[in-house]
Amino acid sequence: MRTTSMGDSGLIVPVQGLGCMRMIGSRDPVRESESFAVINRALDLGVTMLDTADMYGNGRNEELVGRAVRRRRDEVILCTKFGVIRGPDNTLSYRNDAAYVRAACHASLSRLGTDVIDLYYLHHRDVRVPIEETVGAMAELVAAGKVRHIGLSDPTGDELRAAHVVHPITAVQSEWSLCSRRFEAMVPVCVALGVGVVPYCPQGAGLLSGNVDAARSRLADIAPDYVKLPDLLGDVARRHGAQPGQIALAWVQQRAEVWDIPVSPIPGTTRLRHLEENVAAIDIKLDAEDLAQLDA
Repeated sequence: MRTTSMGDSGLIVPVQGLGCMRMIGSRDPVRESESFAVINRALDLGVTMLDTADMYGNGRNEELVGRAVRRRRDEVILCTKFGVIRGPDNTLSYRNDAAYVRAACHASLSRLGTDVIDLYYLHHRDVRVPIEETVGAMAELVAAGKVRHIGLSDPTGDELRAAHVVHPITAVQSEWSLCSRRFEAMVPVCVALGVGVVPYCPQGAGLLSGNVDAARSRLADIAPDYVKLPDLLGDVARRHGAQPGQIALAWVQQRAEVWDIPVSPIPGTTRLRHLEENVAAIDIKLDAEDLAQLDA
């Protein structure tokens, strides 16, 4: 597994991580054992950056990931997020004040069964709280040895700049795929500040790797031209002897070269076969013709 340095922070990560959100942590022992198998196979393949959040399964996902890596903790770059609260009726609220940041971190450490979080993200901004207060509290966690690096999920350019003044931001996590390119407006800010990028949903939340007919109608709702993507991905995939989802992932991974910025996508899966397909996409090199077709 190749690695990259997350900007100026010195954090070395694999060029592909694993999103664990879908391993919700139900109490079904069969599903849990399957999740353990995927996580451990990922580590065997060098996919050592694991991403979770305290809101996934209301903490059960963190507990599952923590149990899965307990005997291999030293191999793992453990990433989690805070700031989103899911209510009993499934409504979402946000909290970023300093007291909450400290409490959320301590709760995550307990659920993960570890004494330090490698990369701790603000999951969603609460605009009622100054970003300086939130990041200041995160910086205190770094100083206390409870967190090694801090990141932001889906910030604006102004939020990232203001946060970076308080404490260096290691990574920004945002959706980035062939069918979600809004993040590209943020990339120059990340480049200027020396911040790495961790794309989530790099395969379009399954739209670019699943059923073609279902994908066409859903992609057409995003933008009319996107309806062509599944067939185009299929054409490029056949040229490379690959799957369409692998081509979508390879496109995201090559953003590192296009923008000269560290990029480590975190595709999620609960299946060993899909994990191994995703890892194999690291070795797919899209040529100028492929990229021109896909970008168009």
